Amino acid sequence: MSAARNVVDVYVGARLRMRRVTLGMSQSRLGELLGVTFQQIQKYEKGTNRISASRLKLAAEVLQVSIDFFYEGGPAQPSKGGLAEDSTAFVTEFLSTSEGFQLNRAFARIRDPKVRRRIVELVLSLSPPEDQDQAPVR
Repeated sequence: MSAARNVVDVYVGARLRMRRVTLGMSQSRLGELLGVTFQQIQKYEKGTNRISASRLKLAAEVLQVSIDFFYEGGPAQPSKGGLAEDSTAFVTEFLSTSEGFQLNRAFARIRDPKVRRRIVELVLSLSPPEDQDQAPVR
């Protein structure tokens, strides 16, 4: 088996984290409820370790969601590479960061479409063009 993380495992882990944070639950508390350490929860959330079917079922019960919640909007199957995988992996990776999660959650609460558009324009103005090399600045 490859050392690379599986895109589905990463996605499921990101959804686990998203729901845990939404409920205001610590990794330690979720670990207690699932019978694992908080380090194991960290590995699940990063997609480093695959969560078993029985533990995923228990997590769904503890987090008060259906098992389908962990797969909604995610990749249909383990990817064989390509643009779709890169896009899904990017979004999953972004949402699994604290900043990405907070930004997404706060942005979703903004109801005024004009304000949302101005925020997007601000972020675009602060970021380098997509075709520009991302070489470190010296």
